[in-house]
Amino acid sequence: MHIRPIAHKDLDTLYEIAVESGPGFTSLMPDRDALARKIEHSIDSFHRDISHPGDEHYLFVLEDELTGAIMGTTGIEASTGHTRPLHHFRRNSVVRHSRDLGLRRSIETLTRCNHYTGYTEICSLYLRPQFRRANAGKLLSRVRFVFMATHPERFSDTVIAEMRGVSDASGQSPFWNWIKTHFVDMEFAEATRLVGAGYTDFINELMPLHPLYTSLMSKEARSVIGQVHPQTRPALHILKAEGFQYKGLVDLFDAGPTLECAMANIRSVRDSASYKVATHSRHFYKHAELPSRAPLLVANTKISDFRATVVDDAQAWLNPERLTLPASVADLLGLSDSGIVRALPLDGQHRRKPDNLEQPQPEIHYAR
Repeated sequence: MHIRPIAHKDLDTLYEIAVESGPGFTSLMPDRDALARKIEHSIDSFHRDISHPGDEHYLFVLEDELTGAIMGTTGIEASTGHTRPLHHFRRNSVVRHSRDLGLRRSIETLTRCNHYTGYTEICSLYLRPQFRRANAGKLLSRVRFVFMATHPERFSDTVIAEMRGVSDASGQSPFWNWIKTHFVDMEFAEATRLVGAGYTDFINELMPLHPLYTSLMSKEARSVIGQVHPQTRPALHILKAEGFQYKGLVDLFDAGPTLECAMANIRSVRDSASYKVATHSRHFYKHAELPSRAPLLVANTKISDFRATVVDDAQAWLNPERLTLPASVADLLGLSDSGIVRALPLDGQHRRKPDNLEQPQPEIHYAR
C-alpha cells in the first residue's frame, strides 16, 4: 500500500467514501460536483510554487498497489478561513457571586467564535472498513506530518484537527437535536451538507451569538460536548500521542473537540528525518543479517509526485546516514541511489538522528 496525491480518476471512489462515512464527516460530502471541485483544487495545490500557506488543500489517497483499490483518504488544509470562516463554540466557565448572600456558582457556557483563522488543519482521514490492516491507519494519519516536515513553508506554525463528534447510526446528533429545537429548524444531515458544500451564511443568520448556558441543555446534549464518535477514537488516540491537546473548542454541530499542536512540537515532525537512499536487490535481503527495526514510514521529498509507504524490518536497513531499501520500494517512491527520502519509525522507539543532510530544493511545478 502507498500514499499518493488524489487524481481525477479517483472521483467515483471518493464519492463512495463520502457516502460510507455518513453525516458529520463534513470535509467529504456525497456531492459529485463538489467532490470534483475538491479534487481539482487539490491537484492545483500540489502544483503551485509557493513560499507561504494560502488556500491550498492537499488530498491524498491510500492505494493498494496490487489491486489499484483506494483504501482511504487523508488531507491537509494549508490555512483555514480563506474561503469561509471556521466557526466553533468555546467552552468557558462564568462565576456568579453574591458577597452579601454568600452565594457563589460556576456556570459553563458555550460562546461562538472564529479562533482558528489562518491555522493549518488536518482533515478527511477515512480508512474504508474492508481495508483495515496493520499500519494502514498510522500511515494515513502520520503521512501528513511527514509531508509538513518536508515542506514546512506550505503550512502554518500551528496545526489543528476537528474531531468528529457523537452521532448515532441514523445520523442523529444529540447536541444538534437541542440546537435544532431552539435555534435552527434543520436536520443534522442537511446542516452538515450545507457546510460541506461551503455554504455557511446560515450560521451567522440563525446560530446563537450570545453565550449558551450548558446547564439549560438537555442531559443528552451536555453529555456529548467534547466527546468523539466511537469510530474516531483511534484517530484521537494517535493525535494525542503526537502531542495534540484539547483547548476547549468544540464543533458547532456535533460538539466534537478540536485539538491543536505547534507544528514544531508534533512528534512525527520531530522524529522524522532525511536520509540518502541505497538500493539493493531482493537477493541481498535474503542473505544479509539486518538489524531488527520497527516498521518505517518512508516518503520521497517531492510535491505533485509525492509517494509514501510503510516498509517492515525485513525490507529496510536504517543507519545514521543512509536508508537501504529494496529496488522495488525505491521504484515505487520514484527514488534512485543517493536520492533523498524522509523516514519515520512508526513505533516511536528510535530517536531522531541529527538532520545534517543538505535538504533538496522542492521541485518547481506550474499549474496548467
